[in-house]
Amino acid sequence: RDVDVMSHALYPGVFDEYMEHKTEFGAVNHMDTRTFLTGIKVGEEVEVSLEPGKRLVIKLVSLSEADKDGFVNLQFEMNGTPRSVSVKDKSAGIEDAPARPKALAGVAGSIGAPMPGVVLETKVRKGDRVKVGDPLVSLSAMKMETMVGAPVSGIVDRVVV
Repeated sequence: RDVDVMSHALYPGVFDEYMEHKTEFGAVNHMDTRTFLTGIKVGEEVEVSLEPGKRLVIKLVSLSEADKDGFVNLQFEMNGTPRSVSVKDKSAGIEDAPARPKALAGVAGSIGAPMPGVVLETKVRKGDRVKVGDPLVSLSAMKMETMVGAPVSGIVDRVVV
């Protein structure tokens, strides 16, 4: 868009930061600037227009104090339907817990779960020898069970679940 070219030309740092935010969180143009910058207070109601004829009325019902991990529980109504969500309160000053290990990109034997779920059974341990297709972990999600198989032959270096 022409406006993006001009924005980048005039404010390259701000524009790059905005585009990173938009990529991570999606479009924010559905919300008025004051609400985006300051949030809403308990009992306050805001209207968000997603597209012509489609709008959300959001009312914040309650907000808890931050727990030991820095998360707060928000209870709100969206178009009159009660909802709740737990979010990280960055202003609480609590350090993030160490991130859970993820599969290493580009490492053939490093694999992650193919879907979010619950680990039912771990079939291997560190030091076990596996062949391509050998079962490693049994996962369950939404009453479906999935077996994660070895993508390569080798010796198990570590198992993180």
